Amino acid sequence: MFRGLTSIVYKETIHILRDPKTLFLMMLIPGIQLVIFGYAIDLDVRNVTTVVYNLDGRQASRDLLDSFRNTGTFNLALDAGSDTELEAAIVRGDAQVGIKIPPDYTDRLLLGEPVAVQVLIDGSNSTVAMQALNVSNAIALTESLDILPRIVGQMTGPPIEVRPRVLFNPDMRTANFMVPGLVAVILQVVIMLLTVVAIVREKEEGTLEQLMVTPVSRFGLMLGKLIPFGVIGLIEIGSVLALMRFLFGVPIAGSLLLLAGFTFIYLFTVLSTGLLISTFATNQLQALQLAFLIVMPSILLSGFIFPQESMPPAIYAIGQVVPATYFIRIMRGIILRDAGFYDLFGSAGILGLIGIVVFVVSALRFRKTLA
Repeated sequence: MFRGLTSIVYKETIHILRDPKTLFLMMLIPGIQLVIFGYAIDLDVRNVTTVVYNLDGRQASRDLLDSFRNTGTFNLALDAGSDTELEAAIVRGDAQVGIKIPPDYTDRLLLGEPVAVQVLIDGSNSTVAMQALNVSNAIALTESLDILPRIVGQMTGPPIEVRPRVLFNPDMRTANFMVPGLVAVILQVVIMLLTVVAIVREKEEGTLEQLMVTPVSRFGLMLGKLIPFGVIGLIEIGSVLALMRFLFGVPIAGSLLLLAGFTFIYLFTVLSTGLLISTFATNQLQALQLAFLIVMPSILLSGFIFPQESMPPAIYAIGQVVPATYFIRIMRGIILRDAGFYDLFGSAGILGLIGIVVFVVSALRFRKTLA
């Protein structure tokens, strides 16, 4: 029944050992991913970037802000000088929470009168929004319990009241948060894999020989290979946006034209990444392994599922060179927050810079000679 089994095992073992590059990737990639993702995957919400508009400025208000800071949930990194600046910081995505302390905060506490503190929360990230809401209410309750024994007179309610206002996604629907990010991730996976497999297959089949004897430049050849897949990507994102809008009921608050322009930059970066992978891979198995090394960080380190602010600094830094990080910010900014061009220009600029660098490196690595 098992005649020739040992011979086949010997043959396959020799075949694997004759391809040390593939064997090396098979052994290395799981270890790298386990170390990185083991540190990155953290369901605790911490260090949420917070903008503060403190109209009081006295010790009591500073004590309240210290209470927010000491929870570890909020990172009070920005200051605003007006209501417009407060909301603009959240629209741009610079902050996910805004705290506004009224000018009579200290006076009302001294008089034994209740005072309200406004907390603006970016609802486009439902996980962070829910945590920020719960912790804010807990801080108000704790501070009120500390103040009550010092208040002279009667008070019908707590001294400090948090009045939260959830922006952009008031119902905190998970679909509104997840689906725009999912569009970015799916687009990267499909388009990048198509590009990598198509080019490496040409290497394996020897069809690149005809191109190698033509006077086409390296940059011309690379761009020529990008454009058809870019058209496919544009058609694909149109279809998934339609599904997002009509199947999942996610409203598109911003400009579709602006989204299309930023999508073009993202597609260029994704396709360039696929080209770069193809210059390292000699067969389709190697190409898929290297692509998987890019795909997993795009899912776990980009802020698609887990908040980047909660990640260790080294892992956070890796996430900042992942193209999906910036396109997810762009998608959620336009679709949920109605962010404009200048609000998202920074993310688009970094995304375009990554694309240009990767494309240039891909073109320089390409050799119009047979290996």
